[in-house]
Amino acid sequence: MTNAPDADEDAALACRAAGGDRTAFNGLVRRYQEPLYRFIRRYVGDADEAYDLLQESFVAAWQAIKRLDPDRPAIVWLRRIALNKCRDWGRRRTVRQFFYGAARLETASIADSSEDHTGEDAALGRLDAAIARLPPQLKEPLLLTTFEGMSQEQAGAALGLTAKAVETRLYRARKLLADMLKAPGSDTDA
Repeated sequence: MTNAPDADEDAALACRAAGGDRTAFNGLVRRYQEPLYRFIRRYVGDADEAYDLLQESFVAAWQAIKRLDPDRPAIVWLRRIALNKCRDWGRRRTVRQFFYGAARLETASIADSSEDHTGEDAALGRLDAAIARLPPQLKEPLLLTTFEGMSQEQAGAALGLTAKAVETRLYRARKLLADMLKAPGSDTDA
């Protein structure tokens, strides 16, 4: 199922935006802010951080708009920028933890999600927190294939990996997630 009108409209918006048209860029922002937010939110596991990174991603996109190839889908280009912002965030966070001995965000996220939600919401909160704790080399293929709907080949192209490497990392990510979600003392027999 292809959305040719959407692809054509994206290409037109991208072409106009690359020419400096802010209105066209705003059209791309409106179209892709929700899917990019969901991608970033799953990557970092924190809603507030995700909003900040989303804004940083769009600022970076506007600053690099001349490099946008209107023949390629804008979402691919925007997602790549967002992924780089998420990686930068992870590196900054690691440095802060090292120097300041800050409590791990993932631990706080798990506690917050289990206290603030009940039932199904709690399970989703635990899943989000577990995904956020995955190492980037496992998290990225998982997010791109499972949540963004990319094939293993497409995710491999986006990450500079082979499709087989993506498949292997997906297997490892799912296994690690399953282990992380088996919380000690959880009621799995009920």
